[in-house]
Amino acid sequence: MEDTILLLVVGVAVAGVFGQWLGWRLKLPAIIPLLVIGAIAGPIAGIVKPSDALGEVMRPAIGMAVAIIVFEGGLNLNLRELRSAGSGVLRLVAVALPLNWLFGTLAAHYVAGLSWPVAILVGAILVVTGPTVIMPLLRQARLEPRSAAFLKWEAIVNDPIGATITLLVLSFLTLSTTMSSGDAALQLAWRTLLGGGIAAALGLAVPIGIRTLFRRDLAPEYLKTPILLAGALGVYAAGEAIQPETGLVGATLFGVVLANIDVTGLQELRRFKESLTVFLVSGLFILLTANIDRETVMMLSWPIAATTAAILFIARPLAIGLATLGARVSWAERLLVGWIGPRGVVAAAIAGVAGERLAKAGYPDARLVLPLVFAVIASTVLLHGLSLAPLARRLKLASGGRGGLLIVGASAWTIGLGEALQGSGIPVLMVDRSANALRAARLAGLPTLRVEVLSLVGEEVIDLREFEHLLAATPDDAYNALVCTRFAPELGRERVYQIAPDESTGRHAAAREWRGKIAIGFDMVHQRLSDLMQGGAAFLVERADQRAVSEEPSWPIASISAGGEFAIVSPEQDMALPSEGAIIVLHQPVLASAAPRSRRGLARLRWPRLKARA
Repeated sequence: MEDTILLLVVGVAVAGVFGQWLGWRLKLPAIIPLLVIGAIAGPIAGIVKPSDALGEVMRPAIGMAVAIIVFEGGLNLNLRELRSAGSGVLRLVAVALPLNWLFGTLAAHYVAGLSWPVAILVGAILVVTGPTVIMPLLRQARLEPRSAAFLKWEAIVNDPIGATITLLVLSFLTLSTTMSSGDAALQLAWRTLLGGGIAAALGLAVPIGIRTLFRRDLAPEYLKTPILLAGALGVYAAGEAIQPETGLVGATLFGVVLANIDVTGLQELRRFKESLTVFLVSGLFILLTANIDRETVMMLSWPIAATTAAILFIARPLAIGLATLGARVSWAERLLVGWIGPRGVVAAAIAGVAGERLAKAGYPDARLVLPLVFAVIASTVLLHGLSLAPLARRLKLASGGRGGLLIVGASAWTIGLGEALQGSGIPVLMVDRSANALRAARLAGLPTLRVEVLSLVGEEVIDLREFEHLLAATPDDAYNALVCTRFAPELGRERVYQIAPDESTGRHAAAREWRGKIAIGFDMVHQRLSDLMQGGAAFLVERADQRAVSEEPSWPIASISAGGEFAIVSPEQDMALPSEGAIIVLHQPVLASAAPRSRRGLARLRWPRLKARA
């Protein structure tokens, strides 16, 4: 028995990480390979039945995992986002949820033929658009912030509310078979108010207490992340002890409050939680999909398919359209949000429990709850996962997908590099704290942003959707390293660069962990690059297959492959220059004299433009 559980847990963990990697490699939403892996392990090949192996431990384990996931989602909810999206978010939470419940119930009754009690339960289950699916999709699709805020807030806020409503309906239906409807309603109302109230009160109070604890230095650094994680689980358990699923309200609120009251040590928690959430989401999708038996799959029918289509193409778009009437939501945003509503782990977990309990309570058609809900989950994950990015780009609500360069530090040489890249079709943004330094960049036609990148304002206004690389190129070596360390978790450690510090090699050099990759060469420090530009050096874009052989000094700076892949040359990476595409080269004055010397002249060069990546 112990060996079986060990093999199951380890197997699911390994398969989950493999599914995430496969999705990244194939540029697919990771949920799709995870569902395929779970289906192969469960109903298709019959390799494993998780509920048989884990027994009674499975449901509370799933509950704790979901609590951690919604807590992590709450940490991503910044109240400042409501300044631009508040009206739409309020409509999605307060109006769209009951409308989705109503239309889902009607579809389940009139199309699938379910009885009214069971149809009401199915409608409640399907109002949940879980963060377990939405957050990975948003990370991949690169939506503009306002549209992303709509989908993110709806998923994270509606997740615990929808789960609570579903459990209330389920409890009411089962209790009403043993007592009067009035008594059942009163009992549920009292327990829900008590459980939800306690969870909500703890969700508000515990983060404030933790902030006080941290500010008074009453907890060591190595305990801060465990304290925050234990606090979230404690708030969840307090609500669950009184009424199932009310704990999710407390866990979500705990995360939201924590994210908006300036708690030190939160960045470390976010990074840890993001990795943990990826691990948990992967395992949950595989476990829940593998737990479906073949008999459930055989229950799929044309009425279930028609109900799924009605929910996807009629119920949700209609609910979102009606809910956002009169709100400050554009037609493109309304169309996107109306289509994108994938269901996730919470809906899957509740469906299995609800169908079984209702069937035992005397509702024969409750056996169709699980196949119907999983049909909707699978359809939304596949259709919405594959269509979100292209639809958002078509509606001009997402970037075009070409990875650009964020340059921190405006100077003569970074402006020249920016001109060369922008002329070749690579998006560039020049960021600096100095208006004077940015003036020349603006005259050269480059997009600029005056902000401190490490400030809260910088975190709000810098949109990383179009940028896959960063180059820190200020005269301050320590600041460059700090900027790279700040953005490495978001862009990737291999995609943040800094110019070489005055001492970039030897025992006194900064460790690689605390700086970016060295760009161009170890000897290309800020002063040398400035001297080269003052001496008349220029950036030229050469075709990779037509590079001129020259004895004059030159340095390859970056490459753009024929498919549009952009990379900065670094002595810390073995990198072969592409045989096709373009290479940005810094030439010393002898060759540069053939080109115009001024930046205005440089901007008039005919840069070869490359086709964008498919």
